[in-house]
Order: sequence, then C-alpha cells, then structure tokens
Amino acid sequence: MAIHGTALVHPSAFVEEGATIGPDCFIGPFALIGPEVTLHKGVTVKSHAVVTGWTEIGDDTTIFPFACVGEVPQDLKFKGERTRLIVGKRCKIREGATLNTGTEGGGGITRVGDDCLLMTGAHIGHDAQLGNRIVLANQVAIAGHCHIGDDVIVGGLSGIHQWVRVGQGAIIGAVTMVTNDVLPYGLVQGPRGVLDGLNLVGLKRRGVDRADITAMRAAFQMLAQGEGSFLDRARRLAEETDSPYVREMTDFILSATDRSFLTPK
Repeated sequence: MAIHGTALVHPSAFVEEGATIGPDCFIGPFALIGPEVTLHKGVTVKSHAVVTGWTEIGDDTTIFPFACVGEVPQDLKFKGERTRLIVGKRCKIREGATLNTGTEGGGGITRVGDDCLLMTGAHIGHDAQLGNRIVLANQVAIAGHCHIGDDVIVGGLSGIHQWVRVGQGAIIGAVTMVTNDVLPYGLVQGPRGVLDGLNLVGLKRRGVDRADITAMRAAFQMLAQGEGSFLDRARRLAEETDSPYVREMTDFILSATDRSFLTPK
C-alpha cells in the first residue's frame, strides 16, 4: 500500500494493501478502496463509496457516496479474468452510480474520458468506451461494448443498447431507448415503450417447446386483432387455450390491477 503523505484518509475508511493513493487525495468515512486501485492526484472518494477492481482514477475526480466503481461485469460469460476500468480527470461520479470493469471478450477495459458527469444512479457497463465531457443524467444505463463520443448528453432514464455507437456531440432525450447507432451531432428523442411482440429469443433460450411458442404467437395475434375489447379477447382466449404459457398470459391480464396495459399493436 502506498499512501502519499499529503493524502487524507478518514480513520473509518478501509484501504486495502496494494492500493496507491496519490497526493492531495481524500478518502471519506467508511469508504472502501481495493488492493488494485490507483487514485491519482486530488481524487476525492466520499463516504460509503466503493472503488475496487483493477481501477485507475484520474486527477481531481470526485466519487460521491454509495457509488460503486470497478466491480466485476454484469455478464454471465465473465469467469473472473483480470480486466480494468480507467476513469479520466475531473470527472464527477454521483451517488449510486455503477461502473464495471471490462471482459476478456470485449477487450478487457472499460474507459471513461475526462470531465464527464455521471449523475445519480448512472450505469457504465463492461467494455464501454466513453469520450470526454459526456453528461449522463440520472439513471441512464450504458450497456456493454457501447462507444459514446465526446460531448454527448444523455437524458434521464434513458438506455443505450449494447454495441451501439453514439457519435460526438449527439444528444439523447429523456426516457429514450437507443437501439441503433446515432450519427454525430444527431438528436434522438421519443420512448420505445410499445408492446411489439413476444420475447421469442428468451423463450427459445429457456427451452420452451416450439408448440407452446406457436400457441403464444397465435394468442398474441388474437389479443391484438380479435373482436371485442382487450379484456374480452383475453377472457375468450382463457376459455379456449390448452397451453400453460398462454394461460399464464391470460391469468395475468385478468387479475386485479390498478393500471392499464400496454396492448399489442
């Protein structure tokens, strides 16, 4: 463990053997710094924040309470390989934000550039590559393998699908799901919250029998296009079906709720 003489570490903080703490750093109460972490000059880690993994934090970056920086990827293919997270200078990583290290299959490094603001609850997935001066508003989720160019702004509660590229200077509106590449300086807005089909990939991965999938697809079409109201169609379908999967759908629709439904289009 190497802690520079000008660094301040609160007595209740835990800095593991092997960590490197640079000059003028501040580690707040109950913060945790892992054994492969390097904090460069002037980094502040506030109370109850966690910085772990093979992680490097650039000069004058501030990590706010309850952020978790450098934990392992949320990827079932990850088998414990040694991968990295690199965060640039003067970033602000706000409360509850999560940044994961990379994966072997994705290049091994998650990277965030300089002067980025990651607001409350923002998430940076494994192997994502973020440029400089990026703003992610509250609860934005950047999935694995994304490339986000310099000066991009992403509005609150928005998500960027894995492998998507967002070009320099683009802006993404709030509550937007981005599933395709965004050209530089583009403007993207509008939610994608429509019921547009069945999760066929998920059903196949679960090993659901083809006959049941066929029955569910037919049920979906009936719910979308049959006679009567949506609830009328569900009741009629419940009376006619032999499929337990379709029965699960109709039971859900016909059970008590305080909300309306996203209906098939």
